[in-house]
Amino acid sequence: MTTAPTIETQRLRLRAHVSADFDAYADVFASARAGYMGQLKRRQAWFSFCSDVAQWSLFGHGAWAVERLDDDALVGQVALLKPDHFPELELGWMMTEAGEGKSYAFEAAQMARDFAYAELGRDTLVSYIDPNNTRSIALATRLGALRDDTAARPDGETLEETIVYRHPDAAALLEGDHDGGMEAYA
Repeated sequence: MTTAPTIETQRLRLRAHVSADFDAYADVFASARAGYMGQLKRRQAWFSFCSDVAQWSLFGHGAWAVERLDDDALVGQVALLKPDHFPELELGWMMTEAGEGKSYAFEAAQMARDFAYAELGRDTLVSYIDPNNTRSIALATRLGALRDDTAARPDGETLEETIVYRHPDAAALLEGDHDGGMEAYA
């Protein structure tokens, strides 16, 4: 797979990034919203954006732009990423200010997770989260992920810097033990 496939939910479209998405991406990383991910100057954000997009060509997974179906507005990004310094495939998310508080991150992350299991044949995913990022921890928990203090962290980061949440596998999702998922792939 050389580019992100398009996936639609009732309200959202997950699609391949286009160059016009970069301004919103850079704005998020330059803002206080990126405090838990590391704020980036525009040049650094460009390298990160390109890395997220290029992982589709390199590995068959990467980042999706998340846009609302009703007006095509870009509201964030959801991604399946494993750059060189990540020990495992990560399910990650970030929303623009306009995308906050509407459950878009949950909806998009759920579809990306289900895609990883059904289409990529993955049996596990993690999310690397700053321990002070209570909103991301809440989202990971809502997705059914459990804290895994035994998991390796990126570049040897400590437990004080990064906690790992492990997502339920596809079988657990199909059993219905969690807040939805796999319905598009069952």
